[in-house]
Amino acid sequence: MFALALIALLTLATAAVALALRNLIHSALLLIASWFGLAAFFLWAGAEFVAFAQVLVYVGAVSMVVLFAVLLTRHSRTDLVLAPDSVSRAISALFVGAAVLGVLVTAIVSTPLTPSTAAAPVATVRDLGLQLMGPHTAALLIIGLLLTVALLGAIVLAATDAPETKKDTP
Repeated sequence: MFALALIALLTLATAAVALALRNLIHSALLLIASWFGLAAFFLWAGAEFVAFAQVLVYVGAVSMVVLFAVLLTRHSRTDLVLAPDSVSRAISALFVGAAVLGVLVTAIVSTPLTPSTAAAPVATVRDLGLQLMGPHTAALLIIGLLLTVALLGAIVLAATDAPETKKDTP
């Protein structure tokens, strides 16, 4: 129980500090630490495959995309000007967030806590690996290729130079 409390404390602390910081790079790095905390929780709970998927997908791939996006779209502080409709968008975002929270709470409350009597099929990580590297190898490689091309396309789009301003020459 001590391990669970420690994992929960570190995960929630890194997530809270990531939300509170104004530096995007530091927040992204703390978000990575929070995702590691979730993976540690899954390991503690005995869901090894989910833990390793958490590390591969979120810590590996998503965190790199977030860091690339932050670094490639970085603006100077003088370029940041609040738009006039920012307040209305913030209020709309709060209403949408409250609606999503309501749907989630309703779904959680209406879900029965007793396990179903139907036996779930038992699949090990080894079985899943054999399926992915056996009959589904081509699909896995195509998905990897598409994601790589999408990431490279996003980098190319984000790295385009701003149009040069014309200088008046006498």
